[in-house]
Amino acid sequence: MDRLQTAIEKAREQRAEVLKERANNGPLTDVGFLPETVEQLPSRDEIWQGLQSVDMNARALKDLRLMSNQGASQAVPYDLLRTRVLHQARQNGWRHIGIVSPTAACGKTTAAANLAFAFSHQPEVHMLLLDLDLRRPRLAGMMGQKIETGMEDVLLGRVPFADHARRLGNNVAIGFNNGPSDRPSELLQSAQTEERIAEITEQFDPDLVLIDLPPMMSTDDNFGFLSKVDAVLLMVAAEESTTEQIEVALRQLGELTTVMGIVLNKCRHTGGAYGYDNKYYYS
Repeated sequence: MDRLQTAIEKAREQRAEVLKERANNGPLTDVGFLPETVEQLPSRDEIWQGLQSVDMNARALKDLRLMSNQGASQAVPYDLLRTRVLHQARQNGWRHIGIVSPTAACGKTTAAANLAFAFSHQPEVHMLLLDLDLRRPRLAGMMGQKIETGMEDVLLGRVPFADHARRLGNNVAIGFNNGPSDRPSELLQSAQTEERIAEITEQFDPDLVLIDLPPMMSTDDNFGFLSKVDAVLLMVAAEESTTEQIEVALRQLGELTTVMGIVLNKCRHTGGAYGYDNKYYYS
């Protein structure tokens, strides 16, 4: 948390220096130097509205199990999860939240996509969703998006995030991938990635940044990155994730960051406290 916050403060200071220089000198134009003021810079809403929008039809949403866009009872589980995440983040001053799982096939990317739709229905909250599962990215395919560039291009400075990201509704921006990275572990653990995320956070000023990360036990990709986030959600699969896997993941995560909660996914129980067929349990 401290490292990423320091990087954000550095990006903010650099931006302030640029603004000061522009105000003093002005950009060179055909009619000489004209001062550029802070008021002339685009607002947060203008920056977000400049993003290309995500386009998905209702059938695709249903086929891909992105149920939080359907409304009514189908959206309740993810609406509840969204509210719990947002409440804890505000209460603790957290901004960057990782989403991880002990192993593959625990439903973390499906949950991340559904949370994106859930947040898009809460327009006063701006949220970024970044697919940093660079070894096996699935978010773009899951949401039916054809993307020419990936988050690797953004992190390496090949393309600005504003040109790459897609906007869901008016308040959710998503960083997809167009394929796996050649060196995902080294990229995630690099200082350059830390700086890029700080720059994106400073530019887009989101209330929350959710980061879809690789499974804990598959690679070492997460171990140099998790210390840079404020907290993580651990997704586990009912009747699939073993107690040993969960305990090992919790122990590893506890050494790197804060576990804000465990989500039991792929679990169906009828009725319950909320009167719906809920598909997860949050603790």
